[in-house]
Amino acid sequence: MDKILTVFTPAYNRAYTLHKCYESLTRQTNKNFKWMIIDDGSTDNTANLVAKWKEESDFEIIYIYKQNRGMHTAHNTAYENIDTELNVCIDSDDYLTDDAVEIIVTEWEKIRSEKLAGLGALNIFESGEIIGNKFPENIKKAKYFDIYNKYGVVGDKKFIYRTELIKNFPYPEYEGEKYVGLDYKYKKLDEEYELALINKVVCVVEYMEDGSSKNMLRQYRNNPRGWCFFRVENLKIPNTSLKFKFKESIHYVSSSLMIKDNNLFEMTPYKALAVLAFPLGYLLKAYIVSKTNKI
Repeated sequence: MDKILTVFTPAYNRAYTLHKCYESLTRQTNKNFKWMIIDDGSTDNTANLVAKWKEESDFEIIYIYKQNRGMHTAHNTAYENIDTELNVCIDSDDYLTDDAVEIIVTEWEKIRSEKLAGLGALNIFESGEIIGNKFPENIKKAKYFDIYNKYGVVGDKKFIYRTELIKNFPYPEYEGEKYVGLDYKYKKLDEEYELALINKVVCVVEYMEDGSSKNMLRQYRNNPRGWCFFRVENLKIPNTSLKFKFKESIHYVSSSLMIKDNNLFEMTPYKALAVLAFPLGYLLKAYIVSKTNKI
């Protein structure tokens, strides 16, 4: 029988922690899934570990090795190869609750609809504490952007998407850069679809010191083209507040200055705001450069 879900895990030199994800998959109460590891150029023993697991596991494991180009390119590779109806990304330092696949499959089969992009569920810390807060009980469906910006939800959540939709918006890849904001895709899907929200925990999250969420200033410094793209896409989101647009314009100016873009005011759909944001964007750029010079 064809599987319904692909759990995919981008990994770069994470052999020391990847076993947590694997072990959680062996404990799943529902085995209606595949596990896909996208190895983003690891130089540790990730390949040997995965080869061992492929021999002993009772579920399908797909291993793809690629040149190190960053998290978003690993996502691109995953979406190019996933063939199941649904997919979910579980980072190499995270792991699923034992009933996660059961929850995802059961909930999706209850509400499966062409009008839905997928599901939103909860993450917890290893202590058992929910990250941020729950979805509002009276909101059963919402757009990704509205979850955080309209309904007051905070903290990382786990999103499960329909593969045929999510693969339609590949992340741009810039030479010499390794980061583009991952939720670009989710906001693009907002244009036509909502997510069904379930207040159930499916993932245990650990923030590693070498993880991307711990190094945002360096991400800003090292990937200005990716951030320019991300800010412009955010500025295209309809019906956002002036405060949101101004904040994104400040960041857009900062990243544009880092790449010395002579067409700084051409890409943004809000040129007047970019002019107003220029002084603060300049200061933000100077702050990022100063702080990252010390790292």
